[in-house]
Amino acid sequence: MVDVVFFLHTVPMIVALTMLPHKRPVESNAMFGHVDFALIASWWVYLYAFVVLPWQFAVVDRTRYLQAYLIIYAFENLVFVASAAMLAINTKGYWRTVYAYVTGAGTIYALGALVVKYFVTSNTYTRVSFHTLPVIVSLLLFGTAGVSAYSHRAEEKGDEYPACDLPPEHHSAGETQWASRMARTALLSLPFIGFWSAKFSQAPAAVHSFRLMITLGAVLPLGFLAFLRQELVDAERLRLLRASQESLDNLKRLQTQFVQSEKLASIGQLVGGVAHEINNPLTAILGYSELLADDPSVDSRSRSLAGKIREQARRTNILVNNLLSFARQAPSEQRGLLNINTIVNSAVQFRRIDLRGKNIRIDVQNGVSIPEVRGDPNQLLQVFSNIINNAVDAMEEVSGGTLTVRTLFEKGNAVILISDTGKGILEPHLVFDPFYTTKAVGKGTGLGLSICYGLVHDQGGKISCRNLPEGGATFRVELPTVPTLFSHRPGNSTPQDKPAKLA
Repeated sequence: MVDVVFFLHTVPMIVALTMLPHKRPVESNAMFGHVDFALIASWWVYLYAFVVLPWQFAVVDRTRYLQAYLIIYAFENLVFVASAAMLAINTKGYWRTVYAYVTGAGTIYALGALVVKYFVTSNTYTRVSFHTLPVIVSLLLFGTAGVSAYSHRAEEKGDEYPACDLPPEHHSAGETQWASRMARTALLSLPFIGFWSAKFSQAPAAVHSFRLMITLGAVLPLGFLAFLRQELVDAERLRLLRASQESLDNLKRLQTQFVQSEKLASIGQLVGGVAHEINNPLTAILGYSELLADDPSVDSRSRSLAGKIREQARRTNILVNNLLSFARQAPSEQRGLLNINTIVNSAVQFRRIDLRGKNIRIDVQNGVSIPEVRGDPNQLLQVFSNIINNAVDAMEEVSGGTLTVRTLFEKGNAVILISDTGKGILEPHLVFDPFYTTKAVGKGTGLGLSICYGLVHDQGGKISCRNLPEGGATFRVELPTVPTLFSHRPGNSTPQDKPAKLA
């Protein structure tokens, strides 16, 4: 039993080298390392049981037992020294020095351990003899490697990639998966070792039977660990796939918002200049038409024509004002702290007056304990009125329905949900584009929701639209709230901190 412990003490160092400690993986999973270590350690236990134990239990032969032990122990140390030497060759900087110390220590320790084992078996070993000198020297070299690595930890923090030429994200899978490869190789080696024992080994039949049972018994734990690791890999890949999909969705949303903002900015500059140019002659047309319409000396037919000109001029003036609002060139009121329920209720109340006699009902659900928001009350009133008007127009097309207006507090934002039971929106992703409209010619300009989009974002909020599965559409407006601690701080009230009143 002591021989098994003495044999296995090198296995953790082999696994440590396969983990490539000089590398810095972008993301490591400790569970993978545990499973890989269990696989490799189990394989070495199996190898020890396959090579050594038959001469202890199946056929008792002390000479063959010692020969088998020395062979497997030498092979184990050879693997360790070869791995350390390979790392010493392929690394640079202080890590090359560390691996060189490990290689030298492993070599001296393997030779010293074989010497000690030889004198122990010949019954000539003494603790104070020179036989233990190589082991002591090797332990000193192992300690020197540890001290060297510890003393250069500051260099490792300062130098981003001291031991490799590429950053961690550029490491290939083969450079960082040696432990996994060795674990899989260990599992796949079982049938080959069993085949060699059955066909080519000259050992007695009892040893053959013993080794066959050991091989069959090792398949179960090694196979379980292999399947466990594959399950962990599948779970990790699914997690990364979901994270990648979420990142892709977020990127698409950001790109859409960026395109929308760029589109609004470019078109806004164009229509702003055009609107100003139209506004000057339009003002004159409107003024002269009002003079003609109110002049009693003009005959009734001319006054009627002047009234029609005035009506169309006013309609054009409304369109120009919308263009100026869209271009962000319309004057804005001073912003203050607002109760969002008050703004929403005012917008609903304005529309209720026109709904008498229509088969349209408005259901308002005001949230409680919603902190105040900072914004322009007239602009927010314009946003909610525009959305409500569009919802009412959509429900008139289907002969009525229910308009639900709901406010709530969610993740530091005041959320306003305006839902209708109409037929929905054909292209929800286009409703905020300038001049996009589904209304009949002459009934809509396609600027209302674009203006709402700009006003909401100007207030630091977000606006979105989606169709409901049961029919109809929902507009969602999110506005950042002001914490109560800051909105009602005693002794520091300023005109800007007072709640703004609706104009």
